[in-house]
Parts: sequence; structure tokens; C-alpha cells
Amino acid sequence: MKVALRICGALAMLAAAACNSSSELRPLTVVGWGGSSQDAHRQAYWNGFTKSTGIALREDSWRGGVGVIRTKVVGGDASWDIVQVETEDLILGCEEGLFQRLDWAALGGRKAFLPSAVHDCGVGAMLWSYVIGYDGDRIKGPGPQSWADFWDVKRFPGKRGMRKTPKYSLEFALMADGVPADQVYPTLRTPAGVDRAFRKLDQIKPHVIWWSSISQVPDLLGSREVVMSVTSPGRLIVANRTEGRNFKLDWHGNIYAVDYWVILANSPRRAEAAQLLRYMTRPENQMRLASYIPTGLTNVEANRLADPALKKDTPSDPANMTDALELDANFWVEYGDQLTQRFNAWVAR
Repeated sequence: MKVALRICGALAMLAAAACNSSSELRPLTVVGWGGSSQDAHRQAYWNGFTKSTGIALREDSWRGGVGVIRTKVVGGDASWDIVQVETEDLILGCEEGLFQRLDWAALGGRKAFLPSAVHDCGVGAMLWSYVIGYDGDRIKGPGPQSWADFWDVKRFPGKRGMRKTPKYSLEFALMADGVPADQVYPTLRTPAGVDRAFRKLDQIKPHVIWWSSISQVPDLLGSREVVMSVTSPGRLIVANRTEGRNFKLDWHGNIYAVDYWVILANSPRRAEAAQLLRYMTRPENQMRLASYIPTGLTNVEANRLADPALKKDTPSDPANMTDALELDANFWVEYGDQLTQRFNAWVAR
């Protein structure tokens, strides 16, 4: 494994050295998750950064997966500079030399951020959760208040939206089957626990519409294709504001994690990328992000100064986190490949 990582890291450095002059001339390119999340980053950060520095930005979006980044970096495609990544992609990409090590002194020091937002290769972009979102126009009165309710198609008839991945799906299945949040990962680390999660998924599979991008969820709910869905809160709250929707949230048993900003190892715009990272992680700018989309903030000072009203529908509000489960990224680094193979085969049946 260590030899493979050294080879991959060496290839990444060779790819970085091979960047040609045309890639150096392109705009600084930042990659997010698309939809209302990317709109919020543009309004909070990117427009102001270009105005204040004169550095032009180009945007792209993606759906995650370290394999995408590995192909770009090792293959010599230097079209991306800064990317928003999930935790396990951060861990794997850093081990393989796909990301640059950050200058934490330039970012204000590690202690300026929540401990979970600090990594050698990444700085926390936002603290977010997956929760239950549902259409309040179709579910009157008390809505779902647990993952067991999410599975209860008799009490709450209609299709469910779920992300097409074993990550989160297996955790939610175990919680729906009565496993306490603090026992989910110990259970999943056993073959019997994995079998139990898949048996629970069997129950809901006929009622699921699978999605691959979180930006699809407001459309699935708005078009009434699903009555409820796994979702991040901010997308639905923005839809309520901008489209007059009546989407509602339930935080019981939410899974929370940090997304990170990383700079790719073969970026030809390293200095400008580091400058953008500093801009996006300043407390005054992170606080501005929270006004555009409800999200947990990773800068300690931003959390301290933020309007409490902006924390109401985010993981920054302790009331939302009483029975929450922190995503175990190390579990998914260790078991992700084999569980993804089994999950994909299960979905295809």
C-alpha cells in the first residue's frame, strides 16, 4: 500500500511539472457541488474575491469520488485548482499525494478552526448534515420524526429519495432498525451488521427513487416524485425562500460531517488558490455564507459572532444534534470499496 501511494504521489508531481503554459493562462478554477450551495458560495465569496483582487474565477461542479481527482491529477489534466471534497476523499487524496499540503499559518492557524475542520491537506468549508426532508403540503400534521418513520410507508405513503451510495444509506437503515446512533459503526464493522443493514434496505427498496446529486432533491420533492428524502437542510430552506415551497425538516438521527476545500497537486495557480482559501475561511466571509444558505461554520470566530437566527437550521445549533451521528470517514476509507461493490450489485437486482 505504501509503495502504491509513493508511486501515485510521484506521478502527481510529474503531472504537476507537466502543466503547460495554456493551463497557466486559464482562470483560477473552483469546483463545488452545484445548485443552491454553489450559488451561495458565489454570492458570499467568489464575486467579492474577484472584485477585490482582480483574479478571474471559473466554476465547475462535480458529484464526488476520489477516483475523479486521481484521474485528473495523475493523467495530467490541470483544469481544476480548488475542489470541495467529502471527508473520505480528503483522507485518500492526501495519502496519495493528490492534494497540496496547506500553509496553516497563512490561514490563521489551526486553532482558528473547529478541530474537525483541520487537516494537513484540507480546511473545512462547511459543517453539514443529512436529515429527513419532506413536503409539508402532502404530509399534514406531525411528520416523520425518525428513520423508522422514513421506512414506514403505510403511515407516510409515497416514494422516498435516497442518495445512491452505501454511505449514509447503511447507517440510516440500521437506525431505522433500532440501532442507537453510537452503535451504528460498531455494528457495521461486523458481517452480521452489514447483512442486517441490507435486509432493512430490502424493505424500502421498492419505494426509493435514487439520486446522485444533492441538487436534485428540491426538484424531486417539488415535482412530487417523492414525498420525503434524505437531504441537506440548506437546499430545502433556500427553496422555501425563493420558490415559496413548504418543505420541512426533521433532525432526529442526522448524520453530520465536514466538507473541505483542497488545492490539487497539479494546480498551475497555487498562489492564487491559496489566496482564495484565505478569503473563503476568514470569519467575516464565512458569516456571510450563512446568510445565503443555512450551514454550519468551521471558523471558531465566525461561529462565535454569527447571528443565532442563522444557526437555527444548521449543525451549529446544539438543539439539532442531540442524537446525531458523526460520519466515520475512516470506516468508509477502510470498507468503502467492498461495500460500494455490494451496494451497486444490490441496487441492480
